[in-house]
Amino acid sequence: MLWPLVRYWGIGLMIAGICLTQLIGVDPFIPMVSAQTYQDTLNQKMAILKKSEERWIEVNLSTQRLIAWEGNKPVYAIIISTGKKGTPTIPGIFTIQSKRRIDRMRGADYDIDDVPYAQYYSGGYAIHGAYWHNKFGTPVSHGCINLAVDHAKWLFNWSEISTPLVIHY
Repeated sequence: MLWPLVRYWGIGLMIAGICLTQLIGVDPFIPMVSAQTYQDTLNQKMAILKKSEERWIEVNLSTQRLIAWEGNKPVYAIIISTGKKGTPTIPGIFTIQSKRRIDRMRGADYDIDDVPYAQYYSGGYAIHGAYWHNKFGTPVSHGCINLAVDHAKWLFNWSEISTPLVIHY
């Protein structure tokens, strides 16, 4: 459900970092965004990236897969773990904002020291290594994108600040 990811932005809506002005619905106080319009936006961004030579990262929440791309060439593909139902990974278009080789991550019900190869893309959301579980392929995180530590290291070394990230279903 997209509703928790929605906030108003002028006459349109901001959903996971994308401003959408095309609203549908009868009641103006309960706007609904066309899911197809949202997916089209993500598909258009991926098509643009595939026509470039740019490095970028794709995360498919449905298949629990991450692919590192250089333009239209996939250079690395791995199984990941994203957010569980109560703490979902937010779909959208992002960029890597900061990188920390080792970090401490804390939340209401977790406190993990020495989280390896953290790449933050939106607030506290990050792609990072996870040494505390081996459930890759299953959503188990608190919203972050978990990778096996060796894969996280490779991705950390390959990417840069401002590397585009597209997260979709």
